Amino acid sequence: MELKLEIAVIPVSDVDRAKGFYEQAGFRLDADFSTDKGLRVVQATPPGSEASIIFGEKLTSALPGSSYGLHLITRDLAAARDELREKGIDVSPIWHDADGIFHYEGDYNRVPGPHPASDSYGSYASFSDPDGNTWTIQQIVTRAPGR
Repeated sequence: MELKLEIAVIPVSDVDRAKGFYEQAGFRLDADFSTDKGLRVVQATPPGSEASIIFGEKLTSALPGSSYGLHLITRDLAAARDELREKGIDVSPIWHDADGIFHYEGDYNRVPGPHPASDSYGSYASFSDPDGNTWTIQQIVTRAPGR
């Protein structure tokens, strides 16, 4: 069986503000549909991704800003961070987890700078959308076997 992640629903309070933010961040706008019953669906795709996000009106009962730990990957974290900052996105400095395994939610166990022993899976930068939904960018240069 093959299953691929297609869409993650992001809860937002202001659809147009979120749409502007994600377009500013370089996400491709794929759709913006509304129905006469008040349903609005905006779909956006991160650059290079096969999976997308959707947000809108009447899509989820989750509280705006309650999506934590959304992850994006890149081969060059410093370049991705610089590009987002040039687009006006407030991105954290690059960091890694002190234990070197993965990372905790929030700032716990964070060490400034890239992981000193690995260029893949250990270095991160993070940002939030206007509602506080959190995104982590992880550098992966070489995938682990089988992934």
